[in-house]
Amino acid sequence: MDIRSHTLDRIRRFFSGGLDIVELAGLLIIAFATTVAIWQEAATMIEARKVTLADLLLMFLYLEVLAMIGQYFRSGHIPVRYPLYIAMVALARYLILDIKELTELRVMATAGAILLLTLAVLAIRFGHVKFPYREDQAAKDRPYVRE
Repeated sequence: MDIRSHTLDRIRRFFSGGLDIVELAGLLIIAFATTVAIWQEAATMIEARKVTLADLLLMFLYLEVLAMIGQYFRSGHIPVRYPLYIAMVALARYLILDIKELTELRVMATAGAILLLTLAVLAIRFGHVKFPYREDQAAKDRPYVRE
């Protein structure tokens, strides 16, 4: 075995472990910040004694972020679909809340963006069903395809 390849393997493992730690720390910070934001939004709603559609949509966005982080901790990866879902909800929130100030072109562009994101999710799901991952083919006893 070549000494250079052994040294490179050790360096790769060191940096890989370090990046894993940074990634986990970042996810924990995002989860904590999102939880704080949820509590702040709930406190604002309680203080105002009123719940608006904007509040509900914002809470839903926060929950989607937490679901994405939870999915990562359960499976070790984040499906591409989760950020797409978050983007769709964010665009829908923008469309719903700012509809009075938006021009027709901006409404159509936002709706088109939501449609493109929806088609992307559909294509990804079709690809997972039609062309499953190797590890999914090995686990045929599972009733669904990997997320």
